[in-house]
Amino acid sequence: MADRKFRQSAGRAARAAGGEQVLVVGLGRFGGGVAEELTNLDVEVLGVDGDPERVQSLADKLTHVLEADTTSESTLRQLGAADFKIAVVGIGTDIEASILTTAALADIGVPNIWAKAVTEQHGRILERVGAHHVVFPEHEMGQRVAHLVGGRVIDWFQLDPDFALVETEAPADLIGRTLSEIGLRARYGVTVVCIKPRGEGFTYATADTVLCEGDVLVVAGPTRAAEAFAQQT
Repeated sequence: MADRKFRQSAGRAARAAGGEQVLVVGLGRFGGGVAEELTNLDVEVLGVDGDPERVQSLADKLTHVLEADTTSESTLRQLGAADFKIAVVGIGTDIEASILTTAALADIGVPNIWAKAVTEQHGRILERVGAHHVVFPEHEMGQRVAHLVGGRVIDWFQLDPDFALVETEAPADLIGRTLSEIGLRARYGVTVVCIKPRGEGFTYATADTVLCEGDVLVVAGPTRAAEAFAQQT
């Protein structure tokens, strides 16, 4: 989920910038995934990595892919990095390379830099050297798994520190009643965003929607309230 959120956000940023190409530096599991997903979203991508095997593995999947040392400002200029409005630094294992690459991109004036961090300290340094958006995919995935383990939550997506979307089955004690009758917002502090009847796809929920056994709901609300609703039996 964290990776997907990051990819979708970068994709929206690219489209908002008028279809600009996106530079993705570091094509490991995370960076490579971001680059491939952006390509699937019809965003042109220049992928760059220092590992020739990674470059070769993505040669047929990305718009352009090159092998280069991105810690060098001069190398980045030669690659045309200064012409990009959006860059993603997906380097994670080599923290020094991550920081140097981010700093070099900032120095050449890339206005929208997204960077992966593996620790809070790493993230703070990335921000100080010029990253505009810092993400912690491993930490975010850990949070998500913690919310899923041992409960009735099917999926979980945090929008803000205290606001989340939670996917869960309709509680048994609410079956056969309309959303208007239940009064979810007043009773539980959440709103049903959409509903998936058994064997069908997701659709909009209305006040007249009757909950049936096997329905899957996506509810939005303060994190604790949304999770408390999901634990109803």
